[in-house]
Amino acid sequence: MKQDPSFDFTNQREPLLLLNMQRYVALEASDKQCIHAFFKAIQVPKKTNVLEQGKRCRTFYFVEQGSLRAFHTNAKGKEATIMFAVQDWWITDMPAFMDQQPALISLETLEDCLLFAIDSEKLELLLQELPKLEKYFRILFQRAYVREQLRVLDAISNPVEERYLHFLQKYPQIVEKVSQKQIASYLGVTPEFLSAVKNNSTS
Repeated sequence: MKQDPSFDFTNQREPLLLLNMQRYVALEASDKQCIHAFFKAIQVPKKTNVLEQGKRCRTFYFVEQGSLRAFHTNAKGKEATIMFAVQDWWITDMPAFMDQQPALISLETLEDCLLFAIDSEKLELLLQELPKLEKYFRILFQRAYVREQLRVLDAISNPVEERYLHFLQKYPQIVEKVSQKQIASYLGVTPEFLSAVKNNSTS
């Protein structure tokens, strides 16, 4: 990972980070400069862990370019994909980030990424400087909670065929970037079972 000092909010197209925030709150030019001061842009190569399970989670990431996956590895070394994050999404291990505890998951880049990163202390300072962002992050967390609840309901209520179709609808831009094994682990089935499901759906 390396910081990208050339990425300046003032001399390039408006970052997706600011566009994302402006869906919910109005930002003045001075607000944007303040946000720029608290975030750092980092370039991360494909197949890099920006967070490792068991290590302290310090950082909240916004995906400006690229995509990542979050996965948990059990005591036997088996991976379970928890979620994916694509361009214009946020990702971290939220419980570990909020409590500054060892991470329960790892975060891996699926392709070369440009991420905006902020640590927990700077996030608190940013919210003190720009209280209007409290509304933005409240909406962000509410929507994430709703999304995860719907995912759980989908997992316990629908057959794998429907869950796979929902996956395609939710992550159309990364289907070709992940392995069938990773998709299967996200859906909670074996790769062989997923392959049979895909064959049945196309037959």
